[in-house]
Amino acid sequence: MIVFWTLTGLAAALAGLMVLTGARRGASASDIAAPTAAAELAELDRLKARGLLDEDAWSAARAEAGRRLLSEPAPQAPLTVGSRDRALTLGALVATAAGALGLYFAMGSPGFEDQPYERRIDEWASQAETLDAQRIAAVLSRAVKREPENVTALTMLGAARFEAGDPIGAATAFRRALTLQPNDATSWARLGESLVRAAEGEIQPDAEAAFNRALELDPSQLGARFFLGDLAITRGEAERARELWTPLIEALDPADPRRAELAARLDAAG
Repeated sequence: MIVFWTLTGLAAALAGLMVLTGARRGASASDIAAPTAAAELAELDRLKARGLLDEDAWSAARAEAGRRLLSEPAPQAPLTVGSRDRALTLGALVATAAGALGLYFAMGSPGFEDQPYERRIDEWASQAETLDAQRIAAVLSRAVKREPENVTALTMLGAARFEAGDPIGAATAFRRALTLQPNDATSWARLGESLVRAAEGEIQPDAEAAFNRALELDPSQLGARFFLGDLAITRGEAERARELWTPLIEALDPADPRRAELAARLDAAG
């Protein structure tokens, strides 16, 4: 808490210093007068008197300078900041800081003990059934650190990270699991799905290889069949797509709208 209050005080002091410095600059800065058409008129008269301008040139130039003079805005008094204004500014800063502090004491928890990240994970681990995917991933990450060769924890971590919207982290977890258990078809399929999501829906060569390996180990991996069939249709390989999707279509319930959609795509592919 001491660190918190120290940083808060420094931030308030810095904000006040910046505002007061700006006010001081505004009070002491002097406007630099820009050249005006009036000065040009005097110069034109001087040039004519010295014989450097004839009557026609002098008349034309003087008329142009006169038009610019008429178009110039009326001069305004410079903005000044007095000591009273600076006192009001400083008072407003102090009042703002005091108001924020009052709100914190009224609505915050100034005496609440800080909770280190590890303590929060302990709390989450005791109520895993109510956690969202992101917190489940945090709990499983710690479990994997403690048992780096726990394949089950690694695959669960990959699934949690996938659901939490972290496909790259999910792919990393599945890769680690596969180094320990390389013949796990499900992990190969989930690795491929994670790579597809990380590539924003594109099935790149590493994802394709993962799906192919999953089917080599277990032809019933329907997710791998779907992605490889989709890739085959994109490539114009209708027979390959039919070979991949026919078992998938047969596995879906007749009332499942996805079944009709896949069948229609196959028919359209030829």
